[in-house]
Amino acid sequence: MSTVPRSWLYVPGHRGERVAKALAAGADAVVIDLEDAVPAAQKDAARAHAVAVLDDRPADDPRQVWVRVNPPGTDAGSRDVAALAGRRVDGLRVPRADDPEEVRELAERTGARLQLLLETARGLWRAHELAGAHELVAGIGLGEADLAADLLVDRDEGLTWARGLVVAAARAAGLPSPVQSVWTDVGDPDGLRATSRQGRATGFFGRSIVHPRQIDPVHEVYTPSPEEVAAAEGVLATAAAAAARGETAALDAQGRFVDPAVVARARTVLDRARPPARPSPTGPDPRAGDAP
Repeated sequence: MSTVPRSWLYVPGHRGERVAKALAAGADAVVIDLEDAVPAAQKDAARAHAVAVLDDRPADDPRQVWVRVNPPGTDAGSRDVAALAGRRVDGLRVPRADDPEEVRELAERTGARLQLLLETARGLWRAHELAGAHELVAGIGLGEADLAADLLVDRDEGLTWARGLVVAAARAAGLPSPVQSVWTDVGDPDGLRATSRQGRATGFFGRSIVHPRQIDPVHEVYTPSPEEVAAAEGVLATAAAAAARGETAALDAQGRFVDPAVVARARTVLDRARPPARPSPTGPDPRAGDAP
């Protein structure tokens, strides 16, 4: 069963009532934000609230709860790490990740899975290094608004190549497909769907979101349709019949060629069709969350 969420719902850590609503909203993962959404004067309160939420979680809570910490090397980031080390958190989202040594230190200090957000030219340039920096790196992705500003490019067309690079770096390191960056126009679900479909087609899986009303459109796009599931099951049946004959490839009933690459893709479709499970704190390598 996949442990890779389709939706990652950000919620400001200092807004206790919003955190409670986010946890009940139905997202696959909730990300308590200690960074951009929290004013400087509220950082301590947000951190304390995040710790309280984590400490109060039932051991069998099926939801994934992550925390976006402040950037490594900052005072706020150091305080976040000290407060969260050893807590029952499903992982940390790390903004402005650009130094593999800092990533290794963070992993060793916290023992938590890490999702690295590449938001600078330096981080993007070192994407493959960062992806392989430590076994607790569970994923990499882009922080597109910050990255576009640093690269001096348009966020839409100007980041096309960067998206391809981060997809390739993640997969080369054996990580799951990257999570797609936020669609900020909460009032435009059609735009959310269209750009999510584009993201899925170009190698992303799942999306960061900023409002509960974005959950359903993202789940709609990132959940394989019944037709896709049926086609994948047909591929596996064809492959099984071919294997019984001692063959590694065959034509299915529609005359389509089925080889090991097609079979691997079909298995990924079926894996993604299942509801995501919460990863065990002492479970398998986080790199095993998504089939090639």
